Amino acid sequence: MGRLLKIAGIVVGVVVALLIVAAVIVSLLFDPNDYKDQISTGVKDATGRDFVIEGDIGLSLFPWVAIDIGRTTLGNAEGFDETPFASFESARLSVQLLPVLLRREIIVSTSALDGLNVNLQVASDGTGNWEDFGEASEAQSDLVEPESAGGSSGEFDVNAIAVTNARLSYADATTGDIIEINDLNFTTGSITSDGSGSITIDGIDLGGVVNGVMDVPVTFGVALPAVAANTEAQTADIGEIDIKFMSVDMQADVEPFSYAGDPQPSATLSIAAFSPKSLMQELNLEVPETADPDVLEKFMIEANAVVGAESVALSDVRMVIDDTTFTGRLSAPRGAGVYEVDLAGDSIDIARYMAPASEEAAAAEEATSETVEIPAELIRAFDVTGNFSIDTVNLGNILFETVTLGVNSRDGQLRMHPIAADFFDGGYRGDIRIDASTDTPSISVDENINDVNLAAAAKAVLDVDNISGMINGSFQLAGRGEDMNAIRRDIDGNLSIELQDGAWEGTDVWYELRKARSLIKGEPEPEAPENPRTRFSSMKASGVVTNGVMQSDDFFAELPFMQVTGRGSVNFPEATVDYSVTGRFLEKPEFATDVTPEELDDFTKAVIPFRITGPLADPKIRPDVEAMLRGAAEDEAKKLIFDKLLGGDEEPGEEPADGEPEEEKDVEDQLKDEARRRLKDLFD
Repeated sequence: MGRLLKIAGIVVGVVVALLIVAAVIVSLLFDPNDYKDQISTGVKDATGRDFVIEGDIGLSLFPWVAIDIGRTTLGNAEGFDETPFASFESARLSVQLLPVLLRREIIVSTSALDGLNVNLQVASDGTGNWEDFGEASEAQSDLVEPESAGGSSGEFDVNAIAVTNARLSYADATTGDIIEINDLNFTTGSITSDGSGSITIDGIDLGGVVNGVMDVPVTFGVALPAVAANTEAQTADIGEIDIKFMSVDMQADVEPFSYAGDPQPSATLSIAAFSPKSLMQELNLEVPETADPDVLEKFMIEANAVVGAESVALSDVRMVIDDTTFTGRLSAPRGAGVYEVDLAGDSIDIARYMAPASEEAAAAEEATSETVEIPAELIRAFDVTGNFSIDTVNLGNILFETVTLGVNSRDGQLRMHPIAADFFDGGYRGDIRIDASTDTPSISVDENINDVNLAAAAKAVLDVDNISGMINGSFQLAGRGEDMNAIRRDIDGNLSIELQDGAWEGTDVWYELRKARSLIKGEPEPEAPENPRTRFSSMKASGVVTNGVMQSDDFFAELPFMQVTGRGSVNFPEATVDYSVTGRFLEKPEFATDVTPEELDDFTKAVIPFRITGPLADPKIRPDVEAMLRGAAEDEAKKLIFDKLLGGDEEPGEEPADGEPEEEKDVEDQLKDEARRRLKDLFD
């Protein structure tokens, strides 16, 4: 046995010696640079492109078969400019010779490619300068016998692969887009195969700088600590992936999966907490000025992901934005399809994210509020379905609770339903539709508010504290226009509103009536109340809205001492109200202790006209003194005519005065009665 081993050792030694001698002889007699032209011709015959090796070719044979190539260029496709399709400054590949000869095992040292430059171009007709490679590959495939499905690869061991200082550019003549990836580096650790189909890669790193996507260069990096695959079982184990985008760190832990057929890998994803505000500054994006300067400082997300055949689905999502946490699921289509969203949040203070309150900001908001455009292009671009819910939403002085929102957007038609929220001891329910499928978008709403505390709502929304009670309302409105201003001018529909058990602060209708009467009668004005206030048990109106203006004929209000009815209009584009109403007294007010019998008698007989006019947020309620004076003047004129023309103000049909001969007055009385009737009909 020992003798055989000794003989084998001698044989191996002889073989090695012969290889060394052969390598020396080849290196002395063979210069690979002599074959540059032949290599260039062969590449051109295969690809149709010029292939030029500008640098030297170096070759060594033992103990490594190593080849070094200097600067080399591959020409562009026909019909494109003279810029080389690809080039590199240097390349090196070396394979250990003895393992190949003795064990059919391939051991490769570090394979290096430096200064790689690839220029991808799309011509104005939409063709790419890389497409002809597919034709060449297809032609070559007909000449190659396919390997059997059950064949296994041989053993190999690659120390590392390194592509350094690379550049990749993309120019599209159809869109004008130009994108470059500079300082591109791609390296791996050792790559090994045991010959049974199992391949492992000890680490992959990829990184570079992207120009042309944002206004500033964007850095990125991808790192995989270990990758394993089995070509026999067609499985892959990618493991952990670390991704860096600018200052944002992301991580994915991918479960082993099969890449046969339709791969559907799953992973645990996480984006470490980062500052959106800082990222916007890095990307040279305008950072919005917010009421709270400390917002937009934290964002993070965790989720489980599954890449399916048609979509990428995220489940068990936990997303944190500053102090707000959302949980739920998301789904994005792979290509055309529907985005699905189902998220629930704890609480958010939207007021913190709004523009800071200042006179300048208010002026800017007022100047731009009339030109808020409907996001038609965004609605047309995405098909979305889903649900949002959040426990509490703080919007300035308004606190919404138990907020829910359903969203369904298909083919440019968006429906937000159901919409529900509790606020100011009451609730809101709504159904909003936006149709952006036509050139001019349209909006329709069907909304209801129930049992809302009017005093709190008016103070929070309109910053007025002159009304209290409970409000209920129903709104069915629709309009068309490019922006909200146009829609308000076009809006049509129906509207009804009712206020219950409240009071109008700052206005005392009873005092205003007494004051108006004193003016008509020429009497001293009554003493003004210290805290003017008018209570009402009900106040309601409904009407038809046409071109942004509601016409109402059923205004009704019930005060402790009168009922008020009338008609008028509300101009929504101008936010003004104009109503003419009349009031009829029911009885003496309990609070009116100083009213005289004459006053009460005048009021109970009269029909009192009122005007409700002014801004919708703060209308004024006043007796219509002009109408009252006109009515009083008409009464005086009527009495004067009766007196002057007919000798008194007797009503038609009265008995003749005592002592007058009935026969002599009969014809005269008949004439007077007829005249009185005609005058009475005329004035009434």
